[in-house]
Amino acid sequence: MPAKPDASTGEPDETPHYHGHRERVRERFYAAGPDALTDYELLEMALFAAIPRRDTKPLAKALLKKFGSFAEVVHAPVARLREVEGVKDASINQLKLLAAAAGRIAKGEIKRSIALSSWNDVIAYCRTSMAFADKEQFRLLFLDKRNQLIADEVQQTGTVDHTPVYPREVIKRALELSATALILVHNHPTRPTSITLDHAQAH
Repeated sequence: MPAKPDASTGEPDETPHYHGHRERVRERFYAAGPDALTDYELLEMALFAAIPRRDTKPLAKALLKKFGSFAEVVHAPVARLREVEGVKDASINQLKLLAAAAGRIAKGEIKRSIALSSWNDVIAYCRTSMAFADKEQFRLLFLDKRNQLIADEVQQTGTVDHTPVYPREVIKRALELSATALILVHNHPTRPTSITLDHAQAH
């Protein structure tokens, strides 16, 4: 007759099925790189630390079904994330950490570059920083004479469809930074990937 498991250890009889799945996903990630994984698999990995004792695949798929893409999930408003069954504070913190890291990396790449050489570069940068914000922002990109980024600042944050603009404050800040040009940016929360850009040259 087989021996019964020692109840005092508190260990289950069998290792949960998702443990092996997690190891396989990790192995593919490290062996083949992140491009070998689908969006839901990357989300699974992102949620491993937040949900150590449950299969994260169903939640990853539910998040993608609701929001559409990896980027839209990590930038989604907290209130909307909570609408997805199974999303708790630990998962939200993990997703927002990814969003913050992506923003820091994007800013670092722009600041290390020689210049903002095209509108496409600027749009890509702004989308990373603010496209999925749930409130309208008025953001300023201050540039030097080589069009290199000096500073990226949020001047005002408004409601879902309105944010005030104060030209005097914009000019004052440009003078403080000795900027020769600036790009004015605002987003449209009702259209998550829509961003408006205006360019001004200092004289």
